[in-house]
Amino acid sequence: RISEADLEAGLAEIRTALIDADVALSVTDSLIASMRTRAHDEKVVGGIGSGDRLVAIVHAALTEALGGSGRELDLRERTASILLLGLQGAGKTTTAAKLALRLLRDGRRPLLVAADPRRPAAAEQLALLGAAIGVPVHREPIGTPVAEIGRRALESAKKLGRDLLIIDSSGRTTLDEELMRELADLRAAVNPRERILVLDAATGQQALRVAEGFKEAADPTGLILAKLDGDARGGAALSIAGGAGIPVLYLGTGERPEALERFHPDRIAGRILEMGDLVTLAEIVRDAGGDPRAPVATKSGSGAPKGEMTFSDLLEQLRQMSSMGPIGQIVKMIPGMGGVAAQAEEAVAAGELKRAEAIILSMTPTERENPSLLSIPRRRRIAAGAGRAIEEVNRLVKRLDEMRLLIRRTGGIDPARLAGGGGGLPGKHAGGYIRPKEDRKAKKARRKGGRR
Repeated sequence: RISEADLEAGLAEIRTALIDADVALSVTDSLIASMRTRAHDEKVVGGIGSGDRLVAIVHAALTEALGGSGRELDLRERTASILLLGLQGAGKTTTAAKLALRLLRDGRRPLLVAADPRRPAAAEQLALLGAAIGVPVHREPIGTPVAEIGRRALESAKKLGRDLLIIDSSGRTTLDEELMRELADLRAAVNPRERILVLDAATGQQALRVAEGFKEAADPTGLILAKLDGDARGGAALSIAGGAGIPVLYLGTGERPEALERFHPDRIAGRILEMGDLVTLAEIVRDAGGDPRAPVATKSGSGAPKGEMTFSDLLEQLRQMSSMGPIGQIVKMIPGMGGVAAQAEEAVAAGELKRAEAIILSMTPTERENPSLLSIPRRRRIAAGAGRAIEEVNRLVKRLDEMRLLIRRTGGIDPARLAGGGGGLPGKHAGGYIRPKEDRKAKKARRKGGRR
């Protein structure tokens, strides 16, 4: 069993992490109390360290609070309707187009509906987004009552053979009485089975208050957390699911129309605590045309030792990373790397990846496959060919050496295996997130040559 001292030390770290992730204080305290109860009630299992048990307890509690297994959209009606709710600037209009594209690819025939009677710019934006993804947009003249917009959109959907309305409702900077009346009128006219709140992931500690306001006004059936590609770690999802009881359905993870992920409670639990999300990372790699199960070093040429990574492999990875989306977003999905995501973004902004690619392309094919051939004269020639300093070439060679050493130690980096296929918890404990006293003592003993 976890000792009281270890439990309280671990829970203190978890509480700090949750608050740093902008989880509402009331939800944080409730979760910590739940974790403490789980730890006290847990049966002792031999062979499992206290740190691993605490990781399991924390991950299970967060996953349960986030909705367990998640849920599907309820679109059983012949002409189903989804009403999107949200404050102005939350990303509602962009999310409407993303959702339309996703459901279009699932076999539905959506019709986007611009239902903001006062802001012509919102209708224009939706029309542009709809044209870009091949989905028609229903618009009415400015000033048309929202109930009339809803009724005419239903008629238009039937005429066009569309089986789904996605309604982009009005946005306000605050949830006022006028907006509440409009939402009530739209619900009465269209009777949407799904009423989805769209919330900016960076809303912070106000997320729960906003969600509770919309719950009173429109009784949301789900949440889409938008703009999760920035610094936000998704604490708003935990605040709303755990505090307001509104299940999270999707995550907006970028500006591209395809950047809308299905919500998986177990994965976002890891992201909130900066424990990574290798399952989603593997899916991104696969969507980018790569093999998420292939170890990093598998394509070395005949001139390199079998299984060793080469500059050809590194070049391929650099190009694949460029097609996978914002690099900071990708890095944050790797356990233990959340803290360097901003540095990765800075490296891209500074053109470091492009410079590395230029250096590799200045090598001969033989040199790319045999890094050991890179003598000082060869490095000078490569630097001159790439228009870079020789120190940059030396740094790149050193990085490749470090990656090759890592691969030899781990047997290759397999996101699918690390994400749970190997039987381990999807946590960051391997790299060290929760470090109870037992683990710290063991580490100190190993450094002195002792045993745990």
